[in-house]
Amino acid sequence: MIDIHCHILPGVDDGARTLEDSIEMAKAAAAQGIHTIVATPHHRNNQFDNYREDILTRVDELNRILEEENIEVNILPGQETRIYGDLAEGLSAKEILPVNLDTPYILVELPTSTVPKYTNKLLYDLQVEGYTPVIVHPERNSELLSKPDKLYELVKSGVLTQVTAASLVGKFGKKIRNFSHEIIQSNLTHFIASDAHNVRSRSFMIVEALNEIEELYGIELIHNYQENSNRMIMGETIIGDIPERIVRKKFLGIF
Repeated sequence: MIDIHCHILPGVDDGARTLEDSIEMAKAAAAQGIHTIVATPHHRNNQFDNYREDILTRVDELNRILEEENIEVNILPGQETRIYGDLAEGLSAKEILPVNLDTPYILVELPTSTVPKYTNKLLYDLQVEGYTPVIVHPERNSELLSKPDKLYELVKSGVLTQVTAASLVGKFGKKIRNFSHEIIQSNLTHFIASDAHNVRSRSFMIVEALNEIEELYGIELIHNYQENSNRMIMGETIIGDIPERIVRKKFLGIF
């Protein structure tokens, strides 16, 4: 399997703190059947900045060490960039790093509670420039949770999304779990990834999530998500069914 979202680089954000942590994470990933990880350190999130060239250097270093340790997990470069107004300029200036260096896919993080007013315009402009934005963990954004039509409009416009495995199995609470499943049922996501930060409180959980998906939706959907992860790192076109609006039933006139 391929994990397209993981904080495995040591000492750069709130993920792996040390090289030993990174090695533990790689071993845990291998135990889940993950052979390729896109390292996606936080960037521009008001706490951490990780620039393109620094990430490339650190990925090379970690791959060398994992090879020395005989851990059969390959690390690819990526970046989880918090959305900001000059993101397009950051790409032009080689600050922003697409997945696996030269694909069109960019992992974009929204703030936890809001969707900035410029989001639709910015993500459209990125597509005009030939990039494909991928919104990570939309299920954990409270504005999208309360107003899911906003997510539908984004996906309808060509934006992709990635749901976190731990969200699907309830590690972030019942509301986020339910929203994650609504997103899947409405064809509003294209990838399942770990967003792993460590092996204790924020581990991979991809096997657990895929087991749940297979039980509820069938194995074909798993194959689609896995194929999309491969297509992403290869820079190929992502597959997906036509997005649908999330329709919630009213109870006594109240959502």
